[in-house]
Amino acid sequence: MKKILILILAVIMFISPHQSFADMAEGDMIVTLGENLSAEQKQVLLSEMGAPKDVQIITVSNQEEHQYLGKYVAKSLIGTKAISSSAITIAPKGSGITVKTKNINWVTDEMYVNALITAGVKDANIYITAPIAVSGTAALTGIIKAYEISADKTIPEEVKQAANQEMVETAKLGDSIGDKNAAALIAKVKEEIAKNKPKNDEELRKIIEQAAKDLNVKLSDKEMKRLIDFFNKLKDLNIDWNQVSDQLNKAKDRISNFIHSEEGQGFFEKIKQFFIRLIDAIKSIFS
Repeated sequence: MKKILILILAVIMFISPHQSFADMAEGDMIVTLGENLSAEQKQVLLSEMGAPKDVQIITVSNQEEHQYLGKYVAKSLIGTKAISSSAITIAPKGSGITVKTKNINWVTDEMYVNALITAGVKDANIYITAPIAVSGTAALTGIIKAYEISADKTIPEEVKQAANQEMVETAKLGDSIGDKNAAALIAKVKEEIAKNKPKNDEELRKIIEQAAKDLNVKLSDKEMKRLIDFFNKLKDLNIDWNQVSDQLNKAKDRISNFIHSEEGQGFFEKIKQFFIRLIDAIKSIFS
């Protein structure tokens, strides 16, 4: 009997950690912390996240960051320390994904939402933070890792790679056409692929060109080639495109284009004020 009890205890102790998260319910939280945070920084971030004392914590290493990002971004941008952290809270079924960030200066909230939808993440409220300003490229690695555990679901390796590549490609595109437009363009193209998968490069090019036209942005030849290469890779992966479409519909208010953004509204307001002043100036001449 003693031997049987010892064996049972051993099985319980060494059972895969994925099993313990299978019953996570709405409102439950799981946290990812960068491996190189100091003990004090960890406590500060946990307090900032509003994490309960018994919250489940996953550690993300710098090695993992390089594993998923090394192909798409310069090593200097990834760095040598893992410090980006996140809190993932299970949201009500059908509510979609929300993302809020702090001290993240390159990857935007909308970019995270887009990439997470590609990875298959759904119905989660996500908070991404760091003790100092960072690019934010590494946070996605921890979020996907945590989601796999919380949902008791394994995301295929090639899909993880695609989600990380998407985030980086969108951020690079944002440097030339603006963050809001970059995220909106990627979302529009994915939405079209979900409706009707293009059969060749020409059809894919037309989808990208139409999305760019809708957003009133111009893509360089180099940017177009990068996007065609990426979406060709994406459309051939084992991705649930029905779920992608559903999550994109839920996230439309968050992945807004330039016209509806605060930046865009400010731009059009300036144009409006310019013409008002111009008309007033003309009136004053004739009066």
